Amino acid sequence: MVGVSGARAARRLALGVLASLAIAAAAVGPLGAAAPVAAATGWAEFGTPTATSSFTEGVTFSQPIAVTREVGRVELLLTAANAIGPTVIEVPGPAGTGASTLTYLVDPSVDGHVPPNTPLTGRWRLVGADDPTDIEVGPPVRITYEDDRFDWRTEAGDLVKVHWYEGTDAFGSRALKIGEDAVQQAADLLRVTESDPVDFFVYADRDAFYDALGPGTRENVGGQANAEIRTMFALIPSDEIDQAWVGIVIPHELTHLVFDTAASNPYHFPPRWLNEGLAVDLSQGYDRSDRGAVEGAAGAGTLIPLDGLTGQFPTSFDRFSLAYAESVSAVDYLIRTYGPDALVSLIRSYADGQTDNEAFGAALGVDMSAFGEAWLEDLGAAAPKRYGPQPAPPGPIPSAWLGKAGVPGASDPGVPGASDPGVPGAGTSTDATGSFLPILLVVVVIAVGLIVVVVTVRRRRLGSRSS
Repeated sequence: MVGVSGARAARRLALGVLASLAIAAAAVGPLGAAAPVAAATGWAEFGTPTATSSFTEGVTFSQPIAVTREVGRVELLLTAANAIGPTVIEVPGPAGTGASTLTYLVDPSVDGHVPPNTPLTGRWRLVGADDPTDIEVGPPVRITYEDDRFDWRTEAGDLVKVHWYEGTDAFGSRALKIGEDAVQQAADLLRVTESDPVDFFVYADRDAFYDALGPGTRENVGGQANAEIRTMFALIPSDEIDQAWVGIVIPHELTHLVFDTAASNPYHFPPRWLNEGLAVDLSQGYDRSDRGAVEGAAGAGTLIPLDGLTGQFPTSFDRFSLAYAESVSAVDYLIRTYGPDALVSLIRSYADGQTDNEAFGAALGVDMSAFGEAWLEDLGAAAPKRYGPQPAPPGPIPSAWLGKAGVPGASDPGVPGASDPGVPGAGTSTDATGSFLPILLVVVVIAVGLIVVVVTVRRRRLGSRSS
């Protein structure tokens, strides 16, 4: 048996970032089912590939093979969800010819976090030892990486399928109703038709929830939507399903999935404040708390510019909360000023791969920077202080750059700081001869040494020739 674990892989996989499945999606059957055995096409015969999944250990891919010539390279082509291409993992090959089994363990603790409910497709590729163009590719096998720590209960609606392991039937029905209504509301607003089902996993305890989301999850996250795998995760204790906040967090996260349907493209994602602002607006509106936070920051001059909220939000709780409040404030201003149709047009224009300025210009008639400035003006706020890289302070200037050596205060025209006493070395005399002599002495010594070496080598060569 030929195998390698994730811990011995030559490089780490970024499986938590892999977008999706592209290889042989139509060639595989139900999740976890292997494609039919491939017939021998040349020098390699592939048996039935298998894949097994365990949340605590990872996913193991295996492929029986029989080869009639030496294998130069073995690769596992691994694809997550619906990516445009696979990650290529080199795996130690078999020694010699004959039958063997290739194996590889995708270990999330080593190779990178994999969210539960991620479909993975594995396919093996063999490269001949004597000819790198002599390639044999085996059949694909597909499996879903599942959180098998719990006995999940499931209730399905038209689009949403809820999975939970603690709570009554009423718990699952309540979560499903909120989810179905949220998807429909967002789809109606953005004028998209949702047809792909959404899996909604409800965790009852914090540790299990954060294990599922991965080590990079922030501590203030109570829900998360993953558009690549059409899955939502939420932390909802079984006795809190009727709390008001549950009716906010579920619609908020599911709105992100519908937003992705409307705006998804392979080139550029819309600014995060637009995505989060819509999710907040549809789930709770621009309420008094957010309005007060934005007005207070506007008065104190501590607002975050919108172009500072296009990617990740701040990590501190106060700034994190302010970022969400500003996002819904900006969306509220957009709707009041340009109308809901303009908002929909803006979001949907991203599906064409437009840049931010192209999208804003087409939908609103202004670029994104101008929109941000108009939003600040509407709030009566001054332009916030911008933070980021600053020019480095000037360093010491070599004395030889400051002017004529040895003449106090003399300078060459156009040399900054030549007569500035605040610049190190400025306005001081410099003994050019004293600085030059040590360098000249070193050069002479090196030159003499080279001459001696050349003469010695020539004499040895002449001596060897005469003998």
